[in-house]
Amino acid sequence: MGSLLPPPRRYTRAWALVLGIPFLAGLAVLTLTPSRVEDSMPNLLDLVLSVVHRLGWTALDFTRLEVLANILVFLPVGVLAFLLLPRRVWLLSLLVGPLVSLSIEAAQRVALPHRAATVTDVIANSSGATAGVAFAVLCTLAFAVRRAPQPSPTLEAS
Repeated sequence: MGSLLPPPRRYTRAWALVLGIPFLAGLAVLTLTPSRVEDSMPNLLDLVLSVVHRLGWTALDFTRLEVLANILVFLPVGVLAFLLLPRRVWLLSLLVGPLVSLSIEAAQRVALPHRAATVTDVIANSSGATAGVAFAVLCTLAFAVRRAPQPSPTLEAS
């Protein structure tokens, strides 16, 4: 399938780095600092839950919101992995999300004992990153500029 995926456009990787570095820095701050999101922004989470409940999605509780947020936060990780890795090894981008998530959860377990390092987080994060890779592949197949195949020179026997 590597040959089905055209190479990225000229500035795609540069833009991925320009946008990805601040995103990854924010992800590190979000996941590798002592304060938990629900401690630093309790009103925001309550607001999100109350709006969603008013819209009729009453089954959404804090735990499900956290899983959904983990999936959404890791979507860009999968997109970045796909964009930054060479096309011939694009399948490795499927491993980047789970490896990043495992690293974060291990760091939380070892260095931040008051943070909850859970298997559920690894599964949700990995799912988000995998969905990000799938989204990037689909966008590449749908929107990438195709180059006409170059005719191969052949030697004619005389």
